[in-house]
Amino acid sequence: MENAIKRASHYARSLIEASLDPLFTISAEGKITDMNQATVDATGISREKLTGTDFLDYFTEAQKAREIYQEVFTKGFVTDYPLTVKGHKLKDVLFNGSVYKDENGKVLGAVIVARDNTGQTGAKELRIANKELAFQNEEKEKRADELAIANKELAFQNEEKGKRADELVIANKELVFQNEEKEKQEIAKKELEAFSYSAKLASQYSLSLIEASRDPLVTISTEGKITDMNEALANITGLTREQLTGTDFGDYFTEPKKAREVYQEVFAKGFVTDYPLTIMDHKLTDVLFNGSVYKDEHGNVLGAVLVARDITEQRRFEKELTEAKVAAELATGIAEVARNKAESAVRIAEDAVKAKQQFLSNMSHEIRTPMNAIIGFTKVMLKTDLSAKQKEYLYAIKMSGDALIVLINDILDLAKVDAGKMSFEKTPFKMELSISAMLHLFETKIQEKNLELVKEYDHKIPGVLVGDPVRLHQIILNLVSNAVKFTSKGKITVSVRLLHEDEEKATVEFSVTDTGIGIPEDRLENIFENFQQASSTTARLYGGTGLGLAIARQLVEQQGGSIRVKSVVGEGSSFSFILSFQKTNSAAELEPIIAEMNTGIKNIKVLVVEDMALNQLLMKTVLDDFGFERDIADNGKIAIEKLQSKSYDVILMDLQMPEMNGFETTDYIRNTMHSNIPIIALTADVTTVDLAKCKAVGMNDYIAKPVDERLLYSKIVGSVKKPAFIPVHKELGKSQSKTVKCIDLAYLTKCTKSNPTLIMEMISAYLQQTPPLISTMKQSWQDKDWDSLQAAVHKMIPSFLIMGISADFESMAKKVQEFARTQQQAEGIQDMVLQLENVCGQACIELKEELDTIKNTKS
Repeated sequence: MENAIKRASHYARSLIEASLDPLFTISAEGKITDMNQATVDATGISREKLTGTDFLDYFTEAQKAREIYQEVFTKGFVTDYPLTVKGHKLKDVLFNGSVYKDENGKVLGAVIVARDNTGQTGAKELRIANKELAFQNEEKEKRADELAIANKELAFQNEEKGKRADELVIANKELVFQNEEKEKQEIAKKELEAFSYSAKLASQYSLSLIEASRDPLVTISTEGKITDMNEALANITGLTREQLTGTDFGDYFTEPKKAREVYQEVFAKGFVTDYPLTIMDHKLTDVLFNGSVYKDEHGNVLGAVLVARDITEQRRFEKELTEAKVAAELATGIAEVARNKAESAVRIAEDAVKAKQQFLSNMSHEIRTPMNAIIGFTKVMLKTDLSAKQKEYLYAIKMSGDALIVLINDILDLAKVDAGKMSFEKTPFKMELSISAMLHLFETKIQEKNLELVKEYDHKIPGVLVGDPVRLHQIILNLVSNAVKFTSKGKITVSVRLLHEDEEKATVEFSVTDTGIGIPEDRLENIFENFQQASSTTARLYGGTGLGLAIARQLVEQQGGSIRVKSVVGEGSSFSFILSFQKTNSAAELEPIIAEMNTGIKNIKVLVVEDMALNQLLMKTVLDDFGFERDIADNGKIAIEKLQSKSYDVILMDLQMPEMNGFETTDYIRNTMHSNIPIIALTADVTTVDLAKCKAVGMNDYIAKPVDERLLYSKIVGSVKKPAFIPVHKELGKSQSKTVKCIDLAYLTKCTKSNPTLIMEMISAYLQQTPPLISTMKQSWQDKDWDSLQAAVHKMIPSFLIMGISADFESMAKKVQEFARTQQQAEGIQDMVLQLENVCGQACIELKEELDTIKNTKS
């Protein structure tokens, strides 16, 4: 009997240790009294260290852990209680367990089984197992009651034997002997009962642990027959314990041969781990088997215990992961295709933009070139003796040509805005003077229509502001042009008022109000769209492209402003926009002054490089009128031949020519002939495309077709004037520096019509502006503050022409400005900065002398 109990205990212990889930027992005080190897593996702590420790210490929420064992001892069981185990990594588990008792029903402790809950489902199976566990506990309690009755019966039998022993007539010696034997039996009986009790307790304890497992557990004989199982196996197969007992282990799997290999491997090696099989149940459950043999007290193998872990969810996750990877790879492929398509679309779009720019460049050239001749010859004819009728016709031709140029400018401006090529300057300017000068352009037209022009200017606006005066002019010109066009009587009011001012900026509202025809309310919303006018008859009656307002809105919004309109049909319209300007303490930049013609400067030799006969004739006529000597070259190749045999002061270079165009010719002159002769481009393209190329190949300036005679004259004279100059060193003011003057006030004298007051004002402005600019230029170069350097040199450039300083220094200043903008080709820049400092310093000395001379003369 003793051996049988030992085997039962050993068997139960083997089953417990085969469990993959952590399993342990706790006392009523919450102390750990025993555990299986899975618990040791899960916590990473040895059995010796775990035993006697507090159950609460191994969980992230001690209070919840306390509640679990309190619930076990209160209810007798617990199911699916969630906790998180502390270890080398946090693990979420579900707890199941029940109490175990002695034969008298006294609770000795509780057994707890923890199931890893990460990514697993199976609460239903756990509830079934727990119900079975409760059922088994009830059965065991019944068996304990029966054992108590049996023990009482045994005690009764012992009492009867004692009575019969008393009644026996035996010798005292035999009686003593019997008594001694009886005592020995009593001792043995007590020892056996104690051992039986311990064995039963251990067996009950082990069975409680086994049945608490949610995984199917089965024991098999060495022949592969099922000898025992837990309720989880019965549930998964759908058979009773009685039906399963004695059957072949391999009969319950889709691959019987592999199933036999499992227990054969167990008996051969003593254990098996993670052996995959599929149980033939209603859903073909995939499992992994773990197990080991169990032996008797002599080490003889009695059988094997196997525990199956359901991996259905794991397989599903693996399948989903595989599918996700395939989907991701497919998505990556699709994304790659989409990226390639997007790149192709970008290239197509870029090519389209380039094609659009090239088209606009070509169209500008093709339209402006004949317009250059038409308007140019019209101006020449108007200078001749004409009858009144002839002048009337010529003025009509000129007005039509001017209108066509406005149309071309509108289209090109719109293209620049759409292409993001519109740039905005940040220069100091006097807003009041700037707007007044712009409004003078409309005086003639307003007088012709018998209108009144009213200017309202808020004098709280700072005198000098930083912004783009050219773009501001363009916006107001568009709005005033519209007002003049659509107003036949009444007045046009241009209002400028300060809305807000702080330490850094001033916000200004501009408005143009007329008493014209007005705009219908249903057209107000679209009036700023491209090619939109108030009605279909507007273009027929008043002309125009419908682009002026669209361009104005773009110019306002790209500077961070807003524009709006109010209008009443028959009463008039009011357009207003708001812009912010930076405040500054700097002086306003000097406006470039166009030289008056017929100044007596006649000794200038000009080479005109132009392929069209009509434009050649026009340029001959204009240059002859200036009194300049001129030669004509049909293309760049002929121009280079002429330059090799004759010297010229300036070249007027057309850009688009056969044989050798203007860009190629300029590049050859600069890099092969190494000539610095001034080159002015004659371009019909005022987009940024050709202008950037002009600068890149080394052209000094450009003038747009149709050519403005006064502007052409001014640019030619400004480019070729070269007063003698000796480099100035630190001995400024000594006789050597005065040998040859670096300034020539002839140009300033002609511009001011020899008005001494104006000459003095211009010289005083130069003397006030220049020294701070020189200081800023030097300091910016030392500090490598390229923005400040560019701004300072930019402000110095106009003064070289005005004060008659050699154009060579203007070219130097432009090179310094370009370097400050790009930080490329730094060679020689430092020397240029020094030369600019010297020449401007000497100019200040000479101009002070001139100023004193003029003052003395006036007095």
